[in-house]
Amino acid sequence: MIVVTGATGNVGRALVARLVADGQAVRALTRAPETAGLPDKAEVVRFRPQDLAPLFAGASKVFLYVQGAGGRLPELLAAARTAGVRHVVLLSSGIIQEGADETHPIHVMHATAERQIRDSGLAWTFLRPNAFAANALQWAPQIRAGDTVRGVFAGMLTAPIHEDDIAAVAERALLDGGHEGAVHRLTGPAATTNTDQIAAIGRAVGRELTFVEVPPEEAAPLLFPQSPPELVQGLLKSFAATVGVPPEITATVEEVTGSPARAFEQWAADHAADFRP
Repeated sequence: MIVVTGATGNVGRALVARLVADGQAVRALTRAPETAGLPDKAEVVRFRPQDLAPLFAGASKVFLYVQGAGGRLPELLAAARTAGVRHVVLLSSGIIQEGADETHPIHVMHATAERQIRDSGLAWTFLRPNAFAANALQWAPQIRAGDTVRGVFAGMLTAPIHEDDIAAVAERALLDGGHEGAVHRLTGPAATTNTDQIAAIGRAVGRELTFVEVPPEEAAPLLFPQSPPELVQGLLKSFAATVGVPPEITATVEEVTGSPARAFEQWAADHAADFRP
């Protein structure tokens, strides 16, 4: 049995679908099973942070999304270990690297999780993706409403990764031997700017879209309406640092899965329906 936390997130959903298709027994944890929309063959279970033990009964491996732990990661790890779980695959962050700003809230969150997992006594694998292609969904409301997208830093450079490529690496880390103690840095195959991404989404939906750069303080409430101010400031600082700077590009997806990482164009085509009215 493999337990997947954050099962309705972008990566968790893709991973559940992959594991079920592979014939694996999957327990998908979510706060709202009634609206999860996960494959019928998955055991969909309500995540209750106050009652962790039953979530891991009969499980040997866990895919862990930090925010899916409900703020109780040490307790969750202890419950998993007591139940017989042996291996945790963590969806961490590429922000964790030499020379990183260790005060950045995203760094703090994931570095703390990695440390707690190392201290848990469980075998572990850390996935450290950089920019997610799915971050482009922040523009979906504007694209559904018109042909102009207002956002920050038109020239910021990233190598966005398809969520299903992250899920593919997670699947192999869970099912194949040899990933214990490994840190996999994950990126897409090529650098793109925000302007490039908007153009790619336009091609996917059959429209000509225009990206208009606006000052960060003006765009932040539009793009991150539900995020804490300190997190937004950290994100904007990270975004600003990528303008004109070639991003890290790895071949890890292909090395682990045997298939190359998919380009942003493919992600846009896969998600075209998300951007149509």
